[in-house]
Amino acid sequence: MAEIRSLDGLAEQTAAARLYRSVFGYTAPEWGLSPRLLAALRENSGTVIGAFGEDGTLIGFCYGFTAVEAGEIYHYSQAAVVAPGAQGGGIGRRLKQAQAAAARGTGARSMRWTFDPYALRNAHFNLAVLGATGIRFHPDFYDEPGTDRVVVSWDLSGAPVTRTGKGGSVVTPASDRIAAPDPADRSRLRWQLADHFGAGRRLVAVTRAGDAVTYTFENGEP
Repeated sequence: MAEIRSLDGLAEQTAAARLYRSVFGYTAPEWGLSPRLLAALRENSGTVIGAFGEDGTLIGFCYGFTAVEAGEIYHYSQAAVVAPGAQGGGIGRRLKQAQAAAARGTGARSMRWTFDPYALRNAHFNLAVLGATGIRFHPDFYDEPGTDRVVVSWDLSGAPVTRTGKGGSVVTPASDRIAAPDPADRSRLRWQLADHFGAGRRLVAVTRAGDAVTYTFENGEP
């Protein structure tokens, strides 16, 4: 079983930066991740956590930092990556759980991160496996076309997740990734997501059945 722990020293931080670029396919210098940044995060209430195989090789990695909104302390998970050969074995879930445990130690009551709402496996992992809830939709989150993101919040209190089932849904043609070959279809889906989030609803599930994918929302707290 993989060992999950905080990274220790420049060599491990450099390995994490290398894994990050490899998994995401980043080649341009501006997409790099500084090992020095990871060291600073580790020493200042951030999380820099790795998963190590039996031979000591780094096979997974996540990092994040403490953030505040309206007086509420939460932990923001910037990225989590797992080497292709280690995916599907629960490494991502264990990394998130270790990150959550570290976040609780800083006083955070929740953890947030973003995901691509058109990537079905990511949506399932975040909403169904972890039990997080989509709270906001940001078109072009990174100020680039094609970077739409949903912000999720994950309650760290350990309280059971309850879903009201009231809030509506969005149905779109199915694919492994909702790429919407027709630009008009993708634009329509984007508008629908923005409309639901703009009305104060929260995304609680993304499910696939046959030739359709359903985005299920519930009404926010009154």
